Amino acid sequence: MDRVAIRLLFLSVAAAVMIGLFSVEARAEKRIGVLLWSEEPYYILGQKGIMEQLKADGFGEPAVKYTIENARGSKAKAVEAAQKFAASGMDLIITLGTSATLVTAKAVKDVPIVFCTVYDPVEAGIADDWKSSGNNTTGSSTMVPMSMIVKTLKEFAPVKRLAVLYTPGEKNSEAQLMELQKIQADSKVKVIPVILGREEEVPQTLAEVMQAADAIFLTGSSIVGATAPLIVDMANKGKVVTITHLDTLVTKGALLGVAANSYLVGRLAGKKAVKVLKGARPSSIPIETEKKLDILLNRKTAKAGGFHVPQHFMKKVTKVVE
Repeated sequence: MDRVAIRLLFLSVAAAVMIGLFSVEARAEKRIGVLLWSEEPYYILGQKGIMEQLKADGFGEPAVKYTIENARGSKAKAVEAAQKFAASGMDLIITLGTSATLVTAKAVKDVPIVFCTVYDPVEAGIADDWKSSGNNTTGSSTMVPMSMIVKTLKEFAPVKRLAVLYTPGEKNSEAQLMELQKIQADSKVKVIPVILGREEEVPQTLAEVMQAADAIFLTGSSIVGATAPLIVDMANKGKVVTITHLDTLVTKGALLGVAANSYLVGRLAGKKAVKVLKGARPSSIPIETEKKLDILLNRKTAKAGGFHVPQHFMKKVTKVVE
């Protein structure tokens, strides 16, 4: 074979190799890990919002391979999932829930993390600031000013004593309690912290609470979420008002809610995930809350508990759960 033929053969082989490489690159899929703290509806709705936003912006399957894990409220399972993601070469990790995000942020430092359904990422130690996390995280928050919770509650009934059901170690739950404690003097509502450490303790604990409180605030505690129907049933029998900052807990029976829409919080997180996938650094993307808040009323609970809904309050309600 003469030199010209050899050269042509070499060039054709090289071209074929380059075309193959470009073809592989074109087919290469993004890999995203998704970790939910539990099966609570607000995490599921948040996930739905994220996935639909990603799909709308061109990052749906099969262009993206998703690996979805659920910690089912277990820190050990969350750690295991985070470590799995860290070892799997993910392009992005999405977390739903404060506890899931804390675990993942601690285990993964070199992969972008976009979180959702985190109440206060700064107070929880996930981010340095709302404008910039200062690290590999960004996301959306379900934060609702606790002053709005108290204001709404007092517009509904002359509440003086508010029991706050929380779980120690769950940062979102603790943050809500602390914020309520800070404003109790100005709001003239006494805050009564109530620890829920295990689900089986709820009936006895609540029996005591009914004697001490006019209203109960349901925080984002996983135990509160798991036992919400029982809590509401006992509160109704005791004529005690229940209120929360999570729309899904109103769906589960809480009488009142001041809440950001969980699905829209997910869409907001999805938009941030798209920016990251297009090359933006997480620390350059501000953490945001969903601006639109709903005032919710569960009409079925109002009837079951015999609660009078003032006409002036009803005018402020933006969403009724039947």
